[in-house]
Amino acid sequence: MRQARFNLALALWLVMAGVGMRLVPHPADFAPVAAIAIFGGAMLPRKLALWVPALAMVLSDAVIGFYDYRIMAAVWSCYVLTALASSTWLKKPAIRRGAVLTLAGSVLFFVATNFAVWAWSGMYAHSWSGLMQCYAMALPFFRNTLLSDAFYTAALFGLYAFAVHLAAKKLFAAPAHS
Repeated sequence: MRQARFNLALALWLVMAGVGMRLVPHPADFAPVAAIAIFGGAMLPRKLALWVPALAMVLSDAVIGFYDYRIMAAVWSCYVLTALASSTWLKKPAIRRGAVLTLAGSVLFFVATNFAVWAWSGMYAHSWSGLMQCYAMALPFFRNTLLSDAFYTAALFGLYAFAVHLAAKKLFAAPAHS
């Protein structure tokens, strides 16, 4: 029961952090949603972990504004897939695995969402050169995606490790003598 309450509180905190960080001014594509998916996938039960990034996106997009549902589906699916991968690959978190998954999640997001933009936005010719133009135009945003995913993933796991360290220190501290 205690663990279930902790998991729910952590999930709600992650959703609120994701929504909040998307709503405050920030550089383009510098948001914590992928990191929340990775951290949530590693730390929460799978069913709950998959809902965290999806709910953060739905709630923040409801405020920011919805757009083409097919492109939104691609965006949201990337985060859910990242959480799913994390729930499998990072059940025992390790720096190398976390770094590889963070990079893979960034690449997945770039490839899938820009393919969706090419396919459904009407901004690019539906040809090989149109697709390549779409990816080329998106490269400056990919930099921020990589940086934010790495920064926020490291921050979430680092804060968690620090909190565990502090809790262990408090739990095993010698009682004060009078």
